[in-house]
Amino acid sequence: MNRALKWKLIVGFVLVFVAGGMTGAFLGASHARHLFFAQPHRGMMSQRIRDHYRAQLNLTPEQVAKISPIIDKTAAQLEQIRHETGQRVHELFTEAHREMAAHLSDEQRTKLQAMEARHHQWMQHQPGFRWRHSPSPEKPE
Repeated sequence: MNRALKWKLIVGFVLVFVAGGMTGAFLGASHARHLFFAQPHRGMMSQRIRDHYRAQLNLTPEQVAKISPIIDKTAAQLEQIRHETGQRVHELFTEAHREMAAHLSDEQRTKLQAMEARHHQWMQHQPGFRWRHSPSPEKPE
């Protein structure tokens, strides 16, 4: 095996390794985005809870049928808590921005409004998110 062929093999293996790493990173990132940022569909949470208990406790179909109403009720309550928490967080930031605006220059207020607009645009693209827009902080008088 001559020297040029050895280098070609080494470069080929490195390229295959890099391509595999990039493919893995892309697939991993898209999977992580789905897991962490996608909103659960209605009913999906109760199914996940049900599957978890079924697997962990080795439940019989009769037991699953008996506890399903409890799981459904719990999942509905969790979804309500998640929704209320999201609203509270949004209201908290809206109020904080309103208070902060009184201490910012006109240029800084414009930048703050641009930040809010980018966040609003990003949130509109999130599955299952219902945006309730609040007015931007007004200039202090």
